[in-house]
Amino acid sequence: MMESSVFVISITPFDDEGRLDDAALRAHLDRMADAGVGVYLGGGGSGEGFTLTPDEARRVLEIGVDQVAGRVPVRAMGIEPRTADQMIAYLDVAAAAGVDAAQIYSLDPGHGHRPTPEEVERYLRAVLDATDLPCVVSSHQSVGYKVRPALLAELADEHEHLVGVNCSHGDVGALVALCDTVGGRLSIHVGGPMQGLTALSLGAQGSLSSESNLAPRLCASVIDAHRRGDLAGALDAFGQVVRLSGLLYGHGGIRATKAVLDRLGLPGGTVRLPQLTVSDEVVDAVVAHLEAAGIPAIEGWSA
Repeated sequence: MMESSVFVISITPFDDEGRLDDAALRAHLDRMADAGVGVYLGGGGSGEGFTLTPDEARRVLEIGVDQVAGRVPVRAMGIEPRTADQMIAYLDVAAAAGVDAAQIYSLDPGHGHRPTPEEVERYLRAVLDATDLPCVVSSHQSVGYKVRPALLAELADEHEHLVGVNCSHGDVGALVALCDTVGGRLSIHVGGPMQGLTALSLGAQGSLSSESNLAPRLCASVIDAHRRGDLAGALDAFGQVVRLSGLLYGHGGIRATKAVLDRLGLPGGTVRLPQLTVSDEVVDAVVAHLEAAGIPAIEGWSA
């Protein structure tokens, strides 16, 4: 059986001038590795990958490999490509940086257009044919379509370096179909914590979590309790993660996360334009929640 696990879609710290903050990124990744949380780097959401220059995107991967490779899995995420060539170019950079694996992001032609199933298949085949780096296919609700589980099964048969799939859809039926079709052959993680325990119950391996940027030990404790067969512990930790997720996303998502990290004296840095930081009142509300939930004690820091 594949081992359960949790990954963080890591933040990318920037300094007050908006520059990539290498030291803060290293310190942040150490926190993740100390908690046993695998990392995805340079993602388009929590990682603010859409603001990174090509040189910065490469540098983020190099720092991650240098800092925590061998301690936890280090994977490249990147952003949604417009073409297969864009995705292939990113995978070349990721392979050169030495990551353990990279996500093949959903094809996004832009301007509200959706590719046909045949175009999605051609895209994935072109990308997988162009690399031997271990790859994880993304099926993400943001692009408005699902990657067919049957196609993923075919691709897994033909490409041994296809090792997983990240499923980020509100539709639990899509997750069930995925687990029933490729479960045990590909590692399966859901995007966000909301389906975390549902995924584990269906045989998936875990979740991708932005919340781990703030509370990595709490997020890892869901998986740890599940491995031990501690249902009460898993349920308690899962409930805390879900409530924290709702609070953070209700107050600006990664904007709030970074501002709270800054308030707590933890590495996080600022958000980069066009995103703007949240108000002190928002930070106050999140910190009050952390204190009331006892999360500082779990994480080993003081709020």
